[in-house]
Amino acid sequence: MQPVPRILGLDVGTRTIGVAVSDPMGWFARGVTTVQRHSWKADLAQLKAILTQYEVAQLVVGLPLGSNGEMTEQARYSRGAAERIIKEFPHLQLSYIDESYSTESAKASLRATGMKRRKQKALIDQQAAVHILQDFLDQEQRRQEAQNREANRQLLANNNTTN
Repeated sequence: MQPVPRILGLDVGTRTIGVAVSDPMGWFARGVTTVQRHSWKADLAQLKAILTQYEVAQLVVGLPLGSNGEMTEQARYSRGAAERIIKEFPHLQLSYIDESYSTESAKASLRATGMKRRKQKALIDQQAAVHILQDFLDQEQRRQEAQNREANRQLLANNNTTN
């Protein structure tokens, strides 16, 4: 298999941005960093360095939707931040994914490691970005597998009608 363009996952908050990146094959997400927010100019400079380092082609931003799938205040904030990022980096493809429980999942994952609480706190947003991106990668993998099954089914059906 050939490497696929890298995907960056973001957990956007008002004080931090958790950042994760896909592996070269697009199967796994791994944490990169947590950007401490100071100003948009500083945030964008840090993101630009990451985008360049990993040759990112796509951005996946988590939206914490409400229990009925409605946009929450934080989801609107995250979407607005994503739109500002895309304005600066228009070559990126932008996708959103529901990340309603990514922070809770991240906390549970970090607690399970036995890591000290202070260290966990520093990694929560980064780990939430990993969960966001991994959920997206898994969805894309399932979608691709379904397309492949359908293509194979059609190919077999066409072969059966021509024989």
